[in-house]
Amino acid sequence: MVIVGGITRLTGSGLSITEWKVVTGTLPPLSDADWQLEFDKYKQIPQYQLLNSHFELSDFKRIYFWEYVHRLIGRMIGLVFLIPFLYFYVKRRVSKELMPRLMVMFLLGALQGTIGWYMVSSGLTENTRVSHYRLALHLGTAFITFGYIFYTLLLESGKSNHIKVKNENYFPKSILLLVFLQIILGAFVAGTHAGYVYNTWPDMEGEYIPESFTFALQKDGWVSLFNNPASVQFIHRCMAYLVTLVILFWWWKQQKEPSEDRKRVVNLLVFVLMLQVILGIYALLAHVPVWLGVAHQAMAFVLFASAIYHYYIYQHTKDANKIPAK
Repeated sequence: MVIVGGITRLTGSGLSITEWKVVTGTLPPLSDADWQLEFDKYKQIPQYQLLNSHFELSDFKRIYFWEYVHRLIGRMIGLVFLIPFLYFYVKRRVSKELMPRLMVMFLLGALQGTIGWYMVSSGLTENTRVSHYRLALHLGTAFITFGYIFYTLLLESGKSNHIKVKNENYFPKSILLLVFLQIILGAFVAGTHAGYVYNTWPDMEGEYIPESFTFALQKDGWVSLFNNPASVQFIHRCMAYLVTLVILFWWWKQQKEPSEDRKRVVNLLVFVLMLQVILGIYALLAHVPVWLGVAHQAMAFVLFASAIYHYYIYQHTKDANKIPAK
């Protein structure tokens, strides 16, 4: 779902379907007349009129494909959840502890679909692309949904091995929150197309604090931090440095950690972080080709999952120094 969503965004396909039909929209156009009707609807929005007026029907079919597949996968996810849930509920196989979590998952999935249309609708009347605020909301909700499902999976699968322990160290939770914040900033980079400017590293076209960033800040105030592409990219870079330093500092502190589970999960977190940093830099230097942009977004989910797993391990495994000797 995430990979196709990234392709949909990077190919400019997200506005090709101008209506939200939950049931009837499951089928694609099946005749030449149906295709022409969909194309005519697309011709009514600013993206076609201002950017893609040169499109032929074959060009429209190409972008329609990715948006259609993205929505189709969303519907499939709903069915993959709902059908087994109903089966196991009827068979009385769903525990009382798990039921509330499953209800939250279902509501999050429904909310995600609604926010998806809320995002798309922002690009159908006056703009040639969706609102980057709504894009950030859509991506953020996707990460929250994924994170909630993944954490529930960890809780269910680890019941026989792990118990919740009192953990007074705030680093695991802080790292998780920092990673999530960086991901949201990444959505702003995507939504403002900030990845297509200042395609050098470690400087930004010869500057480390770009003049356009300070100019926009003086002219528009703090709002420019979210609207100006140079500002958005600069903040995303700074946050990347902060996340990297915090995680590396935490890794260094944990080298004497006696718990093997904790050591392994910290090492995993650093490894995934380094992959994500390399992908981010490479994507920037290459002017964000589709495959690199998608890889960077997909790796963000892997990093987020690693941060969740890291948090889970620290919450559910005892410090070996505090385990009473047998």
